[in-house]
Amino acid sequence: MFTIGDFARYGRVSARMLRHYDAIGLLHPDRTDPATGYRFYGAAQLARLNRIIALKDLGFTLQQVQAVLDEQVGSEELRGMLRLRRAELEEAMAAAAARLAQVEARLRSIESEGRMSADDVVVKSVAAVRVAELTGTAASYEPEDITPVIGPLYDRLFPLLGTAGVTPSGPGIAHYEDAPEGGGAVVVHAGVTVAAPVGPLGDTGITVVELPPFEAATVIHRGSMDGVLPTAQALARWIDANGYRSAGYAREISLECPEDQDEWVTELQEPVTGA
Repeated sequence: MFTIGDFARYGRVSARMLRHYDAIGLLHPDRTDPATGYRFYGAAQLARLNRIIALKDLGFTLQQVQAVLDEQVGSEELRGMLRLRRAELEEAMAAAAARLAQVEARLRSIESEGRMSADDVVVKSVAAVRVAELTGTAASYEPEDITPVIGPLYDRLFPLLGTAGVTPSGPGIAHYEDAPEGGGAVVVHAGVTVAAPVGPLGDTGITVVELPPFEAATVIHRGSMDGVLPTAQALARWIDANGYRSAGYAREISLECPEDQDEWVTELQEPVTGA
């Protein structure tokens, strides 16, 4: 038998919590001394305590925990519930990290206002280029909508090209356009430069297209594309200040893509019309 202090220590909970569980009928001590009121617990009760804490961490109220335990949930079913909760928490953490990255990008954009040198932007004629691409639709052009679409597209693209026996001949090129259904949705094109004939690439779902030439204001972005906002907005301010007009979404040319995204080098090519 364990004292309440020892049992709390073994269960990694507080004695106050155990007293509360006793009061609401969720976990009674194995024995209570009638003279002193001291509570004593058996080692076998750790199993019920573990289930209480696990279910509480899943988001159940204590009343719901008691109902679940009264139905004698087995360890396999409980393990499945925990796996589901873990997946939900991991997804929430990833979403929170992405939101934090966007907040940091906004702050960097604010801090860098007016600091872009004219030497950072190059206006040039971009030649036509042939790309093999997969497409998807994002709910908006906001990073939190684009990233979950473009990442999986590129994850699929390169293995499919390998299956089709096509080797990229140049950098990755992502480009965008308004979706036909409107409402702010954006068609995402995840592509890579190839020297293959225009048209569908077998049954891979990949299409080889030729992107037309255009006049572009270009700038180099260094780092993850989650932090591209300051660079893109600085480019927009340069375009406006120098009498150009934007003619559509910028292309993103992947010049260097090591495993560490903070080391990425990407050229933004914004189509413009004359100054």
